[in-house]
Amino acid sequence: MIHLNQSKMETGKIVAGVLAGVAVGAILGVLFAPNKGSETRQKLSDSVKGLGKDLADQAEGYLSDKASKVKQTAQQYADKAMS
Repeated sequence: MIHLNQSKMETGKIVAGVLAGVAVGAILGVLFAPNKGSETRQKLSDSVKGLGKDLADQAEGYLSDKASKVKQTAQQYADKAMS
């Protein structure tokens, strides 16, 4: 059985919290900015798209790391079973 490292889970929660805080701050900043509605909507849309890309990149890196560790563990079990 593969166990997730407690500190890595906590780090993931911290990163998610920071990203959520950045997103909320960006949205509030855009909403309270003295711009026309169309400009505000465009800025908000751009901010959300950028955040989505950042989250996707982070998720890809996280999943790639996890997949690598699972593959390594599976290889270790296979090697052990073959000996």
